[in-house]
Amino acid sequence: MTNIAMGISPSERSSNLETLMKVSKEKLKLAVKQLTDDWQIQPVALPQAGLGLLKLEDGAFHEPFYLGEFPVTTAHLSITLPDGESVEGAAVMMSDDILHVESLAMCDAILTHELSGCETIRELLVEGRALQQQETNKRHAMLAKTRVDFSLLGDAGDENED
Repeated sequence: MTNIAMGISPSERSSNLETLMKVSKEKLKLAVKQLTDDWQIQPVALPQAGLGLLKLEDGAFHEPFYLGEFPVTTAHLSITLPDGESVEGAAVMMSDDILHVESLAMCDAILTHELSGCETIRELLVEGRALQQQETNKRHAMLAKTRVDFSLLGDAGDENED
């Protein structure tokens, strides 16, 4: 089965994983463990945790420079179901927790291929979206508190001109 056949685009897969990152690690791992208990899970490639480099270009001289490092972990899994069907799931996240990223890769397989337990993962997606919305609202509130009204500066100049 391909992603397109299942109706899930690569950007939606990425968005789902980002949303699931908001759910507590313990809750996600427990849900995945319960759903995948009788599945055979093998790594397609060994999960890896390391550092990525953020490379930018200098605006004046157009020379590359490295702004900094960030943690990155990858997991690519092959899952064989009790009925013999084999599917794959993968995740690449800015994290250093291999077990968490493996859980996300299993969620990717479950959602992408609509495996049993898909509804449980969708419920976690709803929870993650609510947490994302709370975070967004909090950021908007903080930005609103720091907003400056520059129109008052124009009025101050008029008083000095008299």
